[in-house]
Amino acid sequence: MTAMRLGLIGLGKMGGNMRERLRRTGHTVIGYDHDPEVSDVGSLAELVGELDGPRVVWVMVPAGEATQEVIDELAELLSPGDIVVDGGNSHWTDDEKRALELAAWGIGFVDAGVSGGVWGLKNGYALMVGGDAADIAVVKPAFDALKPDGPYGYVHAGAVGSGHFSKMVHNGIEYAMMQAYAEGWELLEKVDAVTDVREIFRSWQDGTVIRSWLLDLAVSALDADEHLDKLRGYVEDSGEGRWTVEAAIDNAVPLPTISASLFSRFASRQDDSPQMKMIAALRNQFGGHAVTAAGEGE
Repeated sequence: MTAMRLGLIGLGKMGGNMRERLRRTGHTVIGYDHDPEVSDVGSLAELVGELDGPRVVWVMVPAGEATQEVIDELAELLSPGDIVVDGGNSHWTDDEKRALELAAWGIGFVDAGVSGGVWGLKNGYALMVGGDAADIAVVKPAFDALKPDGPYGYVHAGAVGSGHFSKMVHNGIEYAMMQAYAEGWELLEKVDAVTDVREIFRSWQDGTVIRSWLLDLAVSALDADEHLDKLRGYVEDSGEGRWTVEAAIDNAVPLPTISASLFSRFASRQDDSPQMKMIAALRNQFGGHAVTAAGEGE
């Protein structure tokens, strides 16, 4: 494996763990974050100055304006032949615009959909990347270090935008899978004849057709709070579920299950939904997403 020296901007729950996983596999990572306690350098300019050309700078900041501001600043700091990787949850149509903007400076652009949440440091990250094959080849050693061990977990999905589009659809599927587990859990909890819902979920972990990592996380959440009494049934949406439904409308593709799971999250903000307690617990388990305690916000 070729050792890389790269920059990483944004050292939050995922970015910080990605820096650590890359370092454990022999790569040199210069990290920058607004929090000086975790940052290796004091500015983007200092980060760029620590790298040799062709430079690779990986951006892991919130989608939208924050990502655009970082890319705008990098455009003036980097040189022709350098590459920017956007690993946040950006909308795929923004990728096309940013690739053109950076191309005007001679800078390459790769969009990377990254899945793995707070468990990625240990288990690796699933990576769906889009962009020019030559740019992706430069960054490939980092992709190989971040992905899970074994043959799977990485794909060059296609042109610029395809990485984030793939991750968007992945998250839409995730919405629907969590919704199904949550609905089943609520129904089991509701029926008096059923006396141990947690152990029923645990029994499904082996030999059943619905076993999955999400099911394992559901059991972990129930072990911590058997009836999820500590949680309020309120769940935010990251935006990717909405984008998936919008893309389905644009392409006339029916997505009734994913659409219903998104609308269920909207409903959770109107009353305390038992199903949404399970979904809140699952999102906290895999991504460290904030949860609302029972009684809060009421």
